[in-house]
Amino acid sequence: MPKFEVTATSLEGVRVITPRAFEDDRGWFMEAYSLSQLDSLGMGTTFVQDNQSLSRQVGTLRGLHYQLPPFAQDKLVRCVTGRIWDVAVDIRRRSPTFGQWFGLELSAANRRQLLVPAGFAHGFMTLEPDTEVIYKVSADYSEPHDAGLRWDDPSLAIDWPPTVAAPVLSDRDRALPLLSAATLF
Repeated sequence: MPKFEVTATSLEGVRVITPRAFEDDRGWFMEAYSLSQLDSLGMGTTFVQDNQSLSRQVGTLRGLHYQLPPFAQDKLVRCVTGRIWDVAVDIRRRSPTFGQWFGLELSAANRRQLLVPAGFAHGFMTLEPDTEVIYKVSADYSEPHDAGLRWDDPSLAIDWPPTVAAPVLSDRDRALPLLSAATLF
C-alpha cells in the first residue's frame, strides 16, 4: 500500500501529497518524507536543506519567494502547528499556465503537503496564531539568486483568505516587485 496519496493540481508539477498515517490508541505515526516512495511515484527530489518558520500572529504573510537558476529550488511544504493558506504561482514565461496560481489549506490536522517545483513562486498566510511551517528545499540558499513577487499583485489576483484587514509583512516582502517587473524563469 502506498505511503502517500498524491493529487495533481491545475499547475503542471505542483502536487498535493498526503502522507498515510497509522493510528492507534496512542495517536498516530507517519512518514512525512520518503525519497524512495516519492521517486517510485515519479516525484523523487533530493532535498538538501530543511527550513522552519514560526509566525506568531494570524495573518502573517510570507512570500511570494523563489530562487533563480542555478539555485532554483523545489520545495516540499508542510504545516506542523496551526494552519496556513499555501500558494504556488507559475513564473515560467513559456508555460501555458504562466501567472496562474494554486492555493490550498495546509494544517497540522490535515497533514497535507504541497510540492512546489522550481519555476514557481511560493508564499503562505497564517490562519492561526503560533503557526509553524517546515519545508524542504532542493538547493542551498543563495542571496544573489533570491527573488520574489508582491503578494497583492493585481495581475495574479490571488484569493488570499480575509483573515485580517492587512497582512503582517516583512519590509522585504512589502518591497517585492510586481510580476511585470520581476526577474523570472
